Amino acid sequence: MPNDEILKPLTPHQVQRYSRHIIMPTVGSNGQRKMLNSKVLIVGAGGLGSPVAIYLALAGVGTIGIVDFDTVDITNLQRQILHYDSDVGKRKVISATETLKAYNPDVNVISHEEPLNSDNAMEIISKYDVIINGADNFPARYLTNDAAYLNNKPLVDGSILIFDGQATVYLPGRGCYRCLFPEPPPPGEVPSCAEAGVLGMLPGLVGTIQATETVKIIMGIGSSLSGRLLLIDGLTMEFRELKIHKNPKCPLCGDNPTVTELIDYEEFCGFTGS
Repeated sequence: MPNDEILKPLTPHQVQRYSRHIIMPTVGSNGQRKMLNSKVLIVGAGGLGSPVAIYLALAGVGTIGIVDFDTVDITNLQRQILHYDSDVGKRKVISATETLKAYNPDVNVISHEEPLNSDNAMEIISKYDVIINGADNFPARYLTNDAAYLNNKPLVDGSILIFDGQATVYLPGRGCYRCLFPEPPPPGEVPSCAEAGVLGMLPGLVGTIQATETVKIIMGIGSSLSGRLLLIDGLTMEFRELKIHKNPKCPLCGDNPTVTELIDYEEFCGFTGS
């Protein structure tokens, strides 16, 4: 896990800024120093990536990497709290960096202003301790999962649509996204948020859960969502939990894997030529 290096002592400013963490027995000075020493990659600066990035910056995660090549659109502002009205037309990584720096000037934000793909994913993901999946399409979700697993990195996963959300954690050696979904759905079967819509507050709920799971992994405290899929119904405000297990027939992490390197995920998901 992260934080194998010698942890630097907290400065007086940091002791004051993070005092509400430090006084918690399960966090303390050591836990806060682990967060300051950690590096987290967020895939997507949209609905899920926004609350995740903000809360991790406020919590004192030392380095936050953001992968996104999109620009801020007015339709994003209903839910993507990293961005302001004045940011419309601006690159999301730039808008995100400005917002995070405004919240916490000490955080180191690394912008990856490029699409995550099979050529760069292994190199980018290898530089971080924890990977957070905020992708909104199936090729990016499978790519992020596969690259995180092949890099032996924890993956904090989340998804949202209309009123429904879900979150889980895939720890190295304990299952992956493909254990649940070995194959993507046929193109067009599952609508995107742009096609079906999403309640603006829902990504805040799921993203906050992802941020919480991330800091627990960094500090090595509590019980993660590994082995559990949290399902959220925003209309009824019901939370259900499904037990999930590593699938021995999984094509990526199973006993006889057939996916041993990154592939063409557009083709895999049937998006070629679309």
